[in-house]
Order: sequence, then C-alpha cells, then structure tokens
Amino acid sequence: MKVYTSAVVIIPPEGKWAPIQEIRKIYDRQINRWMPHITLLYPFRPENEYNRLEKEFSENCKQISQFEISLNKFNYFPHGKGRYTIWLDPEPNTLIINLQAELLKIVPDCNDVNKFKKGFKPHLSIGQLMGKNKLYEVINDLQKNWNNIEFLLNHIYFISRGDNKTSKFEIIKQISLQE
Repeated sequence: MKVYTSAVVIIPPEGKWAPIQEIRKIYDRQINRWMPHITLLYPFRPENEYNRLEKEFSENCKQISQFEISLNKFNYFPHGKGRYTIWLDPEPNTLIINLQAELLKIVPDCNDVNKFKKGFKPHLSIGQLMGKNKLYEVINDLQKNWNNIEFLLNHIYFISRGDNKTSKFEIIKQISLQE
C-alpha cells in the first residue's frame, strides 16, 4: 500500500538551500510542508515499512555511483487554466531517471510520478503561478539573477509526515549511494 504522507527524494545539502528557499518564500505555498527536494517516488510506502525496505534500497543504491547534480536552469509545468509550477531543472537528468528506474524495481506500484504524459521528469519545485505573462516574466527574472548550485548526490532519503494538513515532511532514513 502506498500513502501520500511518504516519499523517496533527493535533498540538496542544507548549506545550499538559502537561494532556493528565498524564491520559495515568495512563490511556493508548500514551503512549510516540504524541504527543497527532487521527488523520486511519491506516494510511497508507509513509515512502518521503512525498516523492511531499507535493506533492499541500500543494496540497490550501493550499485549506483554518486554523481554531481547542477541546478542552473528554470522551467515550468502547465496545469491548464493559466496555472503553472515553476521548477529548477536538475542535470544530468538521465542519471536521475536511471536512479529512479532502479528504485522503482523494488516498489513497482509506487510509479505515480511516471504516469505523466511525458513520463518521469526530475525537478525541484520552487513555486506556483497564475498567468502565462507573469510566468515568463518571473522565469526570466529568476534566470537572470541565478547562480548555479552544484552538489554531490551521495544519498537518497525516505521522508514522512503526519496525517494532518499542516504536518511537515521529515527525514526518517538516509540511504547511501556507492562512493
């Protein structure tokens, strides 16, 4: 069984959060629920299954080499009716997609993020906007003032939150990739 109070994610090191959080304070209504992250699996298994899953995930991740991620470019998803999500595009996309595919082999039903028209698209959400003109203006402004963020992807995380509407996601398990 999968639940919406649980996910597997990539989280940039906290020392890299400041510029991301400055943008999210302005645009992201979910800033108090989610830390900056790139979703790999969501919804995921309930927290009471984490100990059982940790071994399999650890074995798989030990076969996947660590790699550098760069957050340099802004993009967006259209949701219809003039609604958009703006996000940072993590590179290299292919390595993140391959990592997610390996994890999906363990829990194949946790594939909700793969069901979009264009499949799984790694992204770090930074906010929501209304209106195409506003969207282009904001993205151009953000891009012009952005300094690339790079970090080593050496862990993935199992995160979980309580059931109530205001509960925040917290890191429960950290799984290491191959050094």
